[in-house]
Amino acid sequence: MESTRQPIVTVMGHIDHGKSSIVERLTHLSITKGEPGLITQCIKSYKVSSDAIKKASGDLLERSGIKLTIPGLLIIDSPVHAAFNNLRKRGGNLADIAILVIDLNQGMQDQTLECIEILKNYKTPFVVAANKIDLISGWNKIEKSLLENVKQQRQDVQQDLDKRIYQIVAKLSEFNVNSERFDRVDDFAKQVAIVPCSAQTGEGIAELIMVIGGLAQRYLKDNLKMNVEGEGKGIILEVQEEKGLGTSLDVILYDGKLKVNDQIVIGSLGEPIVSRVKGLFERENKKFKSVKEAGAACGIRVLPADIKDVIGGMPIRVANKNVDAVKDEIKREIEQVISDVDNEGIVVKADTLGSLEALIGLLTNAGLKIKRASIGGITKKDITEALAEKDQLNKVVAGFNVEDVGSKKVKIICSDVIYKITEGIEEWRDEERKRIEAKELEKVSRAFKVQILPGCVFRQSNPAVVGVKVLGGIMKSNFIIMKKDGSKAGYVKSMQKENENVEEAKKDDELAISIPDAIVGRQIKENDILYSDMEEENFVKLKNLKKYLKEDEIEVLKEIAKIKRRENPVWGI
Repeated sequence: MESTRQPIVTVMGHIDHGKSSIVERLTHLSITKGEPGLITQCIKSYKVSSDAIKKASGDLLERSGIKLTIPGLLIIDSPVHAAFNNLRKRGGNLADIAILVIDLNQGMQDQTLECIEILKNYKTPFVVAANKIDLISGWNKIEKSLLENVKQQRQDVQQDLDKRIYQIVAKLSEFNVNSERFDRVDDFAKQVAIVPCSAQTGEGIAELIMVIGGLAQRYLKDNLKMNVEGEGKGIILEVQEEKGLGTSLDVILYDGKLKVNDQIVIGSLGEPIVSRVKGLFERENKKFKSVKEAGAACGIRVLPADIKDVIGGMPIRVANKNVDAVKDEIKREIEQVISDVDNEGIVVKADTLGSLEALIGLLTNAGLKIKRASIGGITKKDITEALAEKDQLNKVVAGFNVEDVGSKKVKIICSDVIYKITEGIEEWRDEERKRIEAKELEKVSRAFKVQILPGCVFRQSNPAVVGVKVLGGIMKSNFIIMKKDGSKAGYVKSMQKENENVEEAKKDDELAISIPDAIVGRQIKENDILYSDMEEENFVKLKNLKKYLKEDEIEVLKEIAKIKRRENPVWGI
């Protein structure tokens, strides 16, 4: 039997941007003494009935031409974005729509940017709740609808609000997300709606719930079909340890029914776990009450029989008849996430299956290859596997919500913000590239250009000793030198500066050099300009590392190439 369930709505955002306050406003809009049960709180989730939406929206829905037929909303209060990551199922994310809370005064922060990346990765539609309009300087609360309130504000306050809104619009456009203030949206299917609001005063909350309800009604109808009498399917949001009860599971049930005594299959890192439902609990007025069954979509606490080592983000299915088929399906689903991703790349760890999948998605989008991904803390095996990578830039273990165990052998980058992990890897790789290429540069003979100074012939031959000035590049000893016409001028055996032997000399340095196989007056003479005579292979290496060279050495390289190409037009190309 097919029916329409409530859309699942997750609320996400940077810490302290008012996410929990928005949830509180959304879920208590129409609770009154005379209307119990319009909104019922479940496990980390809140059911908002269609009647509550209609009442909260007033005539906004009617004026928008939306006839509400969905049974309501299931709003999940996710701690930052961790729960959102766990709300995954085969083929995408369990959340039908998300509310991204952004503090109008602070703008987008690290976790905001990460939320956008995750929403894009899962292709989850979202609405922006631009919170804290009441903190805009000069804002006055007026007991009218949001848009009427805005019109009643001073002109400079309206302009300030628009400025802040369009800062969000501009930032979202950097992610190729088209957005606009909700009343200016031309096409809700193509533009993300931004709703200015205040969790403190309640302004804009009715408009926010109207936009969410309207979008779900108009664009998500096909996604909300479910089998009312079918075997329940859900996702473990969190694992709890209850005194006197043991391990319990906070589950979001998104399809079918779940009943006491049902046989269930739970995903794990090894073989799927088969158990039985000993009890089901809903939270009511901060207390739990026992129930016999639950139907989608809802949040429910499940007390299974004799289980251990269960982690968040894992699928849970009812399997009263087809247990082997369900086990195989769940196993395949988990293997898709934790199996080897590439033949080479970094090692990735996370605390839950959902977080791991989100991390893999963002790292892959950033162009990073992943050799192995798994759940749990960083182990010696992870470090050994990263160390075995041939490419130095892949000797990385990235961990989300796991402890940094430290290692001198490989780079470990851990954070509870995925965005910072990707940033950290890129920053380390940039530094490591510079270090590696600088080391490579040490192995390559450098380009230089010198001029023999007039009046500075200290010895004519055996060896010739002359004073020179470095006009460009880095001069080193034991290097063959040539003249402007490409003819050999000998080789530099040693260098002295201020009567001290030196290993190298740079632009504008003046020093004495000894040239054993040259005679002043024959091969070389005063005022001659001499160049390093390098092999073509050496030239190509320097050219490839030119971003680490100073401008004067690059110019010397160009002059050397010009001399060499008189005989060989493709020299060094």
